[in-house]
Amino acid sequence: MKIVVQRVLRSSVSADDEVVGKIGKGLMILFGAEKGDGDAAVSALADKVLHLRIFADDQGKMNRSCLDVKGEILVVSQFTLAGDCSRGRRPGFDNAAAPEEAERLYNNFVAKLVESKLNIQEGRFGAHMQVDIVNDGPVTFILER
Repeated sequence: MKIVVQRVLRSSVSADDEVVGKIGKGLMILFGAEKGDGDAAVSALADKVLHLRIFADDQGKMNRSCLDVKGEILVVSQFTLAGDCSRGRRPGFDNAAAPEEAERLYNNFVAKLVESKLNIQEGRFGAHMQVDIVNDGPVTFILER
C-alpha cells in the first residue's frame, strides 16, 4: 500500500464535471493498494496519517497532527501509485491490487479516518477525476506498508 500525503490549504476533486469532495486546511491523500495489502496495513496507515505531526506549532515547528489542528482530509484512490516504472517506458501494474480488493481496502481506509470525527471527504473510486490541490509548504510525504 502506498499513499501520498500532502498538507494543503485547500483541495477538491471532481468527477463527471461535478465536485464530489472539497476541503479547506488539512490533508490531501492519494491512496494506492497493492497485491498482498490487508486490513492491518490499512489500520496502521490511517493511524499514521491522523497522528503524523506535519502542521506547525506556535514556534513554526512541525509538531501538530491533523487531529491537533482539527484539519480536514480528502482521500482519492490512485491505482497508478502501484505502477512499476523500473523497466522500459511504459509503467507496469502487475503489483496493483485487483479492483474489487483495492476498493474494499480504500473504503476501509476512509472508514478508519471517519472514526476520527474530522471532516473526511473522498473522490469517486475508479472514476476519471480532476484534483485541485493548493499544497501548503509544499509539504508532501510518501507512506508505504
